[in-house]
Amino acid sequence: MLSNFLVVFLVAFFLALVLTPLTIRLARRMNWLDQPAPRRLHQVPTPRIGGIPLAIALVAALAVTQPFPRIDENEWTRVVGLGIGVALVAVVGLIDDVRELKPLPLFAMQLCVALIAIACGVVIYEISSPLDGSKIVLPNAAMAIAFTIFWIVGMMNTVNFLDGLDGLVGGVTMIAGAILFLHNYKLGQDSLMLLALALMGAALGFLIFNFPPAKIFLGSGAYVLGFALAVLAIIGGTKAATALLALAIPILDVAWQILNRVRAGKSPFAADRGHLHIRLYDSGISTRAIVLLYYALTALFGILALQLPSGLPKLIVLLVIGGIAVIVLARLRRT
Repeated sequence: MLSNFLVVFLVAFFLALVLTPLTIRLARRMNWLDQPAPRRLHQVPTPRIGGIPLAIALVAALAVTQPFPRIDENEWTRVVGLGIGVALVAVVGLIDDVRELKPLPLFAMQLCVALIAIACGVVIYEISSPLDGSKIVLPNAAMAIAFTIFWIVGMMNTVNFLDGLDGLVGGVTMIAGAILFLHNYKLGQDSLMLLALALMGAALGFLIFNFPPAKIFLGSGAYVLGFALAVLAIIGGTKAATALLALAIPILDVAWQILNRVRAGKSPFAADRGHLHIRLYDSGISTRAIVLLYYALTALFGILALQLPSGLPKLIVLLVIGGIAVIVLARLRRT
């Protein structure tokens, strides 16, 4: 099985490693560049179509897993839904990166890929009780579908909002993928470990060119990674609590910013410099230091998610993290 793991990871990694510089050349030739602006941090025009090499590498690695044994007879159908969704997100994302689509078409794309995943069997039918870890079965199919749509669309936007500094999303996604890999290992779900490795390999191959100072930006590739993370947390049994804890800081930051924007009478999707990573940057901390801090926090909270028993211990940790994050965000908002 070790050879299978290596093959899947290396296919994703080397495809991203080879395709990303080719994408950079294509973007420069076609003048698909993100231009410097007062609200942006970069000083030179930079390609921003990172979703294309990521999607190709990820879908190819997923295809490589097809011959391997599955945990159940429907898993491959769910993997196909993941691959189709990733491809659609990348295509629409390319249009967005080149022409800058309005929020409504982007939301329509997110809803569409969520429905594709659901049609392929990626549905949250039960969740863990935050008090004792017992399973709570959702009462009907309509609620299960609604909750799944909320999860996928919410994760896509959370990861997209996080994409404010070079290398931030790619590294956090790779670490979150590693946490899901270890979670699947604990459960003995070998085929799902392969899927996590595909995501990790693609993210790492791209990160080599995206780590600060970035030669290419993710652009709508953040939606690709958000969709992949959301679906991988559902395939083979919902692991939403693990994903939530590993990504606790970005999720709480997004919730805080949406609340502030609504209170100020702005659109929840309005761009501003209120996110935690941007506040830290504006306070004088270097991009690399902030990115490495997020990596460390994601790894720490991911390890806690793996080690803590389900139920009240995880809830307490989430509440503590939430309280600390709110205090930090409130203090930064006043500065």
